This record gives sequence, structure tokens and C-alpha cells, in this order.
Amino acid sequence: MPVRPTAALLPAVFVAATLTACGSSSGSDPDTVKVSFKQSTDNSIKVMDTYLADIKKQFEKTNPGKKVELVPIKAPDSEYYTKLQQMLRSPKTAPDLVYEDTFLINSDITSGYLKPLDAYLAKWPDWNRFIDTAKAAAKGEDGKTYGVPDGTDTRGLWFSKDIFGKAGLPTDWQPKTWEDVLDAARAIKQKVPGVIPLNVYTGKPVGEAATMQTFEMLLYGTNDGRTDPLYDKNAKKWIAGGQGFKDALAFVETVYKEKLGPDVSDALDPNVMTRVRGEWLPKGELGIALDGSWLPQDWLPGSGHEWPEWSKELGLAAMPTQHGQAPGKVSMSGGWTWSIPAKADNPDLAFEFIKTMQTKANARKWYVANSGIAVREDVAKDPAYATAQPGTKFFTDLVRHTHYRPAYPAYPKVSTAIQEAMEGVTTGDLSVDEATGGYVDALKDATDNQVVER
Repeated sequence: MPVRPTAALLPAVFVAATLTACGSSSGSDPDTVKVSFKQSTDNSIKVMDTYLADIKKQFEKTNPGKKVELVPIKAPDSEYYTKLQQMLRSPKTAPDLVYEDTFLINSDITSGYLKPLDAYLAKWPDWNRFIDTAKAAAKGEDGKTYGVPDGTDTRGLWFSKDIFGKAGLPTDWQPKTWEDVLDAARAIKQKVPGVIPLNVYTGKPVGEAATMQTFEMLLYGTNDGRTDPLYDKNAKKWIAGGQGFKDALAFVETVYKEKLGPDVSDALDPNVMTRVRGEWLPKGELGIALDGSWLPQDWLPGSGHEWPEWSKELGLAAMPTQHGQAPGKVSMSGGWTWSIPAKADNPDLAFEFIKTMQTKANARKWYVANSGIAVREDVAKDPAYATAQPGTKFFTDLVRHTHYRPAYPAYPKVSTAIQEAMEGVTTGDLSVDEATGGYVDALKDATDNQVVER
């Protein structure tokens, strides 16, 4: 999951400037659909730009007289969210179609910024092709659907076969427990000095990456896989602490206490994810990375960071449950959706654009281009998708073991509280019990005391 620095740090002048830019492109031309999307801050990454330019050509060809205006937002994640919410507040600046992270979609739904799509979806046969878990990620607490997902992601363990060979570890490694993961990192530390044994994201500087890609990958592996250890859906309350929470924190504490991870200063660098993908893995400086399915998009031809040998040099393993208990594997999934703002001028035209993007052929093209995981059953079964890139089948198969975050309106604050607890045990400033206690207090504040203690 991308880095999410604190949105409050965004300078007011930046927001004002972006609103001016967006306002200049607004209007009420009934024949033009304005499509706003997140543009990579890395100028060498043009995956989304290239894809949408192709869809624009298709749409304008099949809809004579209609035009598409692409409105890129080039900003880090948290700035993108802030800018997008500013745009959605006014009909003068609201585009017709926006790219929404499932991490925050419920916040925008609760704020009244998005339009429910149920009336459109009921008349669109392709909606039946989407898997239920992906549909649920775009659903509000009112039961209505506010977005069409364009893929999902899963997470697992990437490891260097070369480093494993030097450490005397099997290059077809498939750990069964957390202890297996830690033992492999310990072997690397002992036998392959000069490399980082294991990277797990932690702390507030990397934001949701710490919460989702590390903590929740651990937390959701502490129970039977059937009940949510973070949110009690029946009671509609957040779960405060518990043994699983402490065990997940203890894992993070062990990684940094035993110096199995990067230096703490590197781990708490907001740019650490870029270093993992662009330096540590390609240069053979990292043994094991708990990370996402999307990494190869940075290594594809034309990406600016080409690494054609990655599939030979890296191995893939599922993250195991804590003690190897059923179901044995765990993953977390997120993703993005295309949503129509409540104040959009041309919602009907916007949904027609969604339908063009989400034909089977175009959906497959997007999944392959951005190393995404299919959320359409027909594409997932398509050999042209499954064999398009090494690792695609592996990460797609993890969907059966995956979990989605309880992305209710309070979730961003809950996530921040988790990051603070993680940072405390990473730096050694807090014990596991102290960090858990701080989390419980923060959770009660963030959720108006809507908690159940375990």
C-alpha cells in the first residue's frame, strides 16, 4: 500500500493552488466527461496515463461527438486525497469521474461527496462478473455501492534466492509459521553480513503501509481466519487490543530489537518503499520483504527501473499464520475504485466511460499493465492474464486467503493509532504492553468509545 504521510502537513498554499488549477478545467459541457486520476510522482512511471489515453481514444471513437478530458493529479497519496476532497465539495471543481482508494472511500461516502451507482449497476450485465469481496470494498454502510473496482492487490513474502543460497536456506522456501520467518532472517544475519535480513514497514512515516502491509498481515494471522480481529461487525464496535494485537506488535519489536530489519532511521524514512523496490531488492541488499503484488510494475520495460531478471532472482512465499493454524496462509487486499462525484455535471456519461474501461479486454489490459490482481472472474480465469507476468498466478491464488480492512469512517484514525504503537516498539521507546495501552486509549478517542475489549 502506498505511503500516506499525515494530510495535515499539506500546506494551505498547495491546496489553494490545486483548487485553482482544477477550477480552470471545470464547466458544464454536456458532451465532455472529466476524468480525474492519481498520476505517479515518478516521471518515469506512465502506466495509468498510457492506459487512460487509450481508453479515451476508444470512448471518443465509439461515442461520436463526446469528449474526454483527463485531469491528472500529480501528488503523493495524502496530498491526492486532500486535493480530491477539496475538488468534490463544489460543483465548480468536481470532475465527472474520480479515482478513489478503498482506504478512504467510506469517508467520502459519509461526507456526501459520492453518488450511489446502484441504478447504473442494475442495468450493467458485467457487474455480475465482479467478485463479491471486491464489490464489498466499494459499499457504504447504507448498503449502496459507490464505486467500480479496477482491480485489487494481495501481499506476501518476496525473497532473494541468492541471499538464501548463501545463508544455507532453501530457494523454494515456504515458511509455515512466524517463527520460520524470523529464523530465516536470523540465518541471513548470521551468514550473510552486509545485507538487510527482513523488511517489514513500520511507524507513522509510511502510514497505511505500516498498518496494512505489516501489522494487519500479522494480526489477521493470529486467529482462525473466520472472525475479524480488528472490528466486531455484529456489535459494530472496534476491538481494543487483545493477545493477537500484542503478538503482532511483539513480532515487529523482535525484528528491530534483534536488528533483523533495516536501521530504524531507514525504516522510519517516508521513502523506504521506494528504496525497497528501487534499490534493496534489485541490488541484492535485502533478504526478505513483506510486500505487495504490485512491485513488478516498477521493473517492467519502459518503467525507468527495468529489472527483467527479477522473476529468476526473487522467490515468492505466502505469509503464514502465526502458528501454522488453518487456513495456513494470510493476505490483505486493498485497491482502488472509479467513483462518480455527487456534484458531477455528467454522471451518465461518466458511467459510460467506466463501462468502456471495464470491458473484459480493457480490464485485462489494465491488470497486466499495473501488475494488478483481477476482480473480474472471467479475466481471472483467462490464460492470457494468468500467464502475462511471473507471479500473477501466485498473487491471484492468495485472494482466497485474503482479508479487507474494516474501512469504516473511523478507520483512518484507527490506522494512525496502530502506526503509533508500531513506532513505539520499533524505536524501543515503548514496551508491547505500553504500546497496546496507548493504542486502546487512542482507539476509544477515535471511535467515540465504540470499542469492545478482548
